Amino acid sequence: MLLSKLSRILIIASSLWYFGEGLFGPLFAVYAEKIGGDILDISWAWAAYLIVTGVCYVLIGNLVNNSKYKKQVMIAGYALNALFTFAYLFVYNTKTLLLVQVGLGIAEAMSTPIWDSLFASNLEDTKNTFHWGLASGHPHLISGIAIAIGGLIANYFSFNTLFIFMGCIQVLATIVQYRVLKLSERKN
Repeated sequence: MLLSKLSRILIIASSLWYFGEGLFGPLFAVYAEKIGGDILDISWAWAAYLIVTGVCYVLIGNLVNNSKYKKQVMIAGYALNALFTFAYLFVYNTKTLLLVQVGLGIAEAMSTPIWDSLFASNLEDTKNTFHWGLASGHPHLISGIAIAIGGLIANYFSFNTLFIFMGCIQVLATIVQYRVLKLSERKN
């Protein structure tokens, strides 16, 4: 039932990422309306994010499949995610929101397939449903907690405070994920 050190680092960094992302959660619609967006703008921005993420999952997954730089690409995705999270501070209309969403989609696609592959390859027992349950369940648990906290921050402070907090959490996730690279280098 124990996870390897590398798998634990992957889970911790992923939890931080999901916490940072989850802080915004359903507040996205309120924020989009605040910058002048309507239902269609929110739909287009979210659709752009999902479509770019899906297409880039396949493209980046294929591109790095046999690369020796997988971990570096994953960490770059985490760093890019932090950068685009901070970019919310500069969103002033729906077009800039769309650009941030596209950037976040690319960042996720650079990280998630590689994370999944690393997690799977570092399991001693790949049929252990507890480990797969942990890998699949922790994002929901962490995001649920984060959504509640994000609502409090946006309500009692501001969206800018929320974005700064989110970005800092994403930077922390990047630093923790960087440990994956260092740990795996020591193994080789």
